[in-house]
Amino acid sequence: MERGMIAVSFGTSVPEARTAVEAVENALRREAPGYGFARAFTSPTIRRILAGRGERVPSLTKALEDLRAAGVRRVAVQPTHLLYGVEYDKVKAETEAFAGAFDVLVLGRPLLSDTGDIKRFAARLSQAYPPAEGSAAVFMGHGTDHFANAVYPALQTGLRLEGREDLLVGTVEGWPSLEDILRQLAPGGPRRVTLVPLMLVAGDHARSDMAGDWKPRLEAAGHTVRCTLTGLGELPWVQEMYRERFAELLKKTEE
Repeated sequence: MERGMIAVSFGTSVPEARTAVEAVENALRREAPGYGFARAFTSPTIRRILAGRGERVPSLTKALEDLRAAGVRRVAVQPTHLLYGVEYDKVKAETEAFAGAFDVLVLGRPLLSDTGDIKRFAARLSQAYPPAEGSAAVFMGHGTDHFANAVYPALQTGLRLEGREDLLVGTVEGWPSLEDILRQLAPGGPRRVTLVPLMLVAGDHARSDMAGDWKPRLEAAGHTVRCTLTGLGELPWVQEMYRERFAELLKKTEE
């Protein structure tokens, strides 16, 4: 087969969370029926855990090597990352290392890569979580010290421009933090809070940080809290955004 595609994710070792990755992969595959498909996970730790269970998922480098060995000449690499950052930079570097190995090798953008993406995403979140008296939804992202972390406060601004002071964005390892969330919730008194993963998969972070750390701290502040364990990749409208992103990339393989 002359054309190939790689869906590259950080990966997850949580079986229940894998559904989100596969749902996005399937959306991409439907967009490119004439392309050979390959999956790659960038996390060495997750690949090692999966290998211990008898499942071998290649790194991006290995997936590219395999496509080259199979004689594929045109390759589209689509990350399932939410935003630019350290992990995306690694994907870019690994892809660029194969410059010249294929007739065409193109790399797609992450889901939230410009202001239009953020505005659209904020509008869809606002629709998905209608306002209710005495309630709030808190979206928990991973966060990073990379400048790309600016996407999170930008998304918060987008939600406020939608008129939604009850929808809050926080991160585990970046800014805004849980402390910022607690300060914003305090003036309204105790609320019913829904915690939602702002991540492709509801994996280890959702199960440990969200349920094991954020939930009890919010409860200690007087809020009634419930957690949802649905990754973004399981949402049809998010899958559609990834599909559109990939359709944009496929045009470049034909140039």
